[in-house]
Amino acid sequence: MDQHGSYLREMGLIRWRFGSQPTDRAGLPSKPETRSRDGGPKTNSANLAALAREADGCKRCELHRTRGKVVFGLGSPGVRWMFVGEAPGAEEDKQGLPFVGRAGALLGGMLGSLCLSRDDVYIANVLKCRPPNNRDPFGQEVRKCSPFLHRQIDLVQPEVVVAMGRFAAQVLLDSDQSLGQLRGRPHNFGENPVPVVVTYHPAYLLRSPGAKSKTWEDLLLARSLLT
Repeated sequence: MDQHGSYLREMGLIRWRFGSQPTDRAGLPSKPETRSRDGGPKTNSANLAALAREADGCKRCELHRTRGKVVFGLGSPGVRWMFVGEAPGAEEDKQGLPFVGRAGALLGGMLGSLCLSRDDVYIANVLKCRPPNNRDPFGQEVRKCSPFLHRQIDLVQPEVVVAMGRFAAQVLLDSDQSLGQLRGRPHNFGENPVPVVVTYHPAYLLRSPGAKSKTWEDLLLARSLLT
C-alpha cells in the first residue's frame, strides 16, 4: 500500500483513488499555481531569497548563539497552501530544512492524502532557529522572529494557511485560546485576510495517533476554502 492510502487507513478512513489531477471545486493542481497580488512570482522569489539571507545572518535574539543552521522555509511563492509549525527540531537544525525526520515523513503523508507534494506547498515555522533542547519559545524570541513569518506569508500569497499546533495557531491568530477552541472553523490572518485553519502538529500525531481523524477533518476544511 502506498503512503497516501496508509495514512488514510491509519485514520480509519476509506481509501480513495488518487488521479493525477483532482476534479473537485477546490482545484488542487499537481503543479503550483501562481498569482500576483503583491508582486510577480519572479519578484516575490527574489524577495524571499533576500529575506532568507537576512534570516541567515539574524542576531535579533539569543538563539543565534546556539543554533546550528537557520531553518527559513521551503517552497516557492504562488502555491495555494502554506503549512506553519512551531520551531525547528534537532534534525532540522542540522539540515537547515523544515519538517524532516519522523514528523516530516508524517507531514508528507498528510500532503499526499490531499494529492499534494512538498513542491505544491510552502512550509515554514514561527521560529527560524531551534530553541535549546526543544524547549518552548520565549516571548521575546517570538516578537523578534515572527516578522519573518509575516513577510513570508505576504510574499508566498497562499490561499490558505494551515497552522500546525497550539503555538503556531496562537502566534498567527494573536490568541490565547487552546488548540481545541481554535479548531473546526476558519480564521483570518493579515490586512488582506488569508484564511487560517488550525490543526495538530505532526509530532503530536506521532504521540497521539487517535487525533489523526480530527486532523483529516481540518485538512478537508482547509481544502474547502480554496476557490
